[in-house]
Amino acid sequence: MNTQVLGISVDHIPCLEAWQESLGGITYPLMSDFWPHGRVSKLYDVFLDEGKSERAIFLIDKEGIIRYIDIHDIDDQPDNQVLFDQIKLIDPDSGKESNQSEVEEDLPEGDVVMYCTSWCPDCKKARVWLKENLIEFVEVDVNQYPKAAKLVRSWANGNLVTPTFNIRGHIIVDYNLPELRKVLNVTE
Repeated sequence: MNTQVLGISVDHIPCLEAWQESLGGITYPLMSDFWPHGRVSKLYDVFLDEGKSERAIFLIDKEGIIRYIDIHDIDDQPDNQVLFDQIKLIDPDSGKESNQSEVEEDLPEGDVVMYCTSWCPDCKKARVWLKENLIEFVEVDVNQYPKAAKLVRSWANGNLVTPTFNIRGHIIVDYNLPELRKVLNVTE
């Protein structure tokens, strides 16, 4: 979309390398704002007193003007479609050569389906819990399946909340362990 993605974190380089490896790699440059600690985050007014930064997205146009800001909870997945729409507002010609497919893909199915992302801390906890309790499940990455992201938003009041579960038609939004135990008949 004629757009360059850059990631920046207040973590040091070895931490960023480990995070990138845990995701199986990323396709954009990742920069460390570690020393002087949080200098860039402070310039963008997203540095917190406890020494970390907000999860923030800035869209900056070709002239260097900030045109869009999105600040949200660190565990929430930003809605890529909103970003695509904002990019098109900033640069109406940006999506004309996009490789994004509008094809409706079939989603993986199963008795227990977990809609998730690779990076989400609650998704990681849910994977471990399901495996420890010998529960077979199908994992659907909402970043790879736009249809899955749309489903999750329909179940979560418009938000992209991961993990979200479809257990034989029973929807559980977020990692709600008591509800998972109840629906899957798992005792403590």
